[in-house]
Amino acid sequence: MPAFSTVEISAPEYMPTGFSHVTVKSAALGRRADLTCYVSPEGQGSGPLPLVILLHGVYGSHWAWTGKGGAHQVLDRLVQEQTVPPMMLAMPSDGLFGDGSGYLRHHDADYARWIVEEVPAAAALVADRVASAPRFITGLSMGGYGALRLGSLHPGSFRAFSGMSSVTCFENMERFVAASGHSYQIEETAPLSLLECLASQRGKLTPFRFDCGTEDILIEENRALHQGLVAAGIPHEYAEHSGGHEWSYWHQHLSDQLRFFAEHL
Repeated sequence: MPAFSTVEISAPEYMPTGFSHVTVKSAALGRRADLTCYVSPEGQGSGPLPLVILLHGVYGSHWAWTGKGGAHQVLDRLVQEQTVPPMMLAMPSDGLFGDGSGYLRHHDADYARWIVEEVPAAAALVADRVASAPRFITGLSMGGYGALRLGSLHPGSFRAFSGMSSVTCFENMERFVAASGHSYQIEETAPLSLLECLASQRGKLTPFRFDCGTEDILIEENRALHQGLVAAGIPHEYAEHSGGHEWSYWHQHLSDQLRFFAEHL
């Protein structure tokens, strides 16, 4: 696993139960980077601890999933209901490029490698039990794009993956960010379209799903992705629910992602 030249981890006595903040010197990014980790009280034992990486959308950072989405409350409820086993939630910043990095490799920083390789290693500094446990990835909007793309490109890294209200191709990013595609100076060899990316990995994909709100500004793009996958004969799960491109939707439907991951443990 990647080693970090500098590591800072919050002191448990000063944090809410189950929470840790981590800052590491990222070789992939060439600078410090942050993540928040959460383990429900029921998960404070021994044995493998499944890891779920949650990716935020544009404008966000490592605190968004708990501070705006209540992800820890969703996990606690499901664990208490015995719907899912105890898990660790690892919620990284995307690397903080502009309004959003797209979780892509840029000419001067590899935001994809930060997520796939370094975030799990940083989470293991909090609880080494995650190092040998199954790993999953999901996210919202730009984070849905990152989760679906990285999940497809790294099938050996994730047992299953999913996305909510996902950006489905890089051009969609310009609806949310001030920067143009040219300013990103992307250095990627894999497709930037989710449909092309998923199709390129046909036969290698681990189970995946995605959903979108019927009032979401990205609903037609998500429908087109679903239809394209059906036409290509690529197995997946797709769902639509009432709601828009908003935190109330993501808070409610994070439970769908966690239950899906539990099915693939």
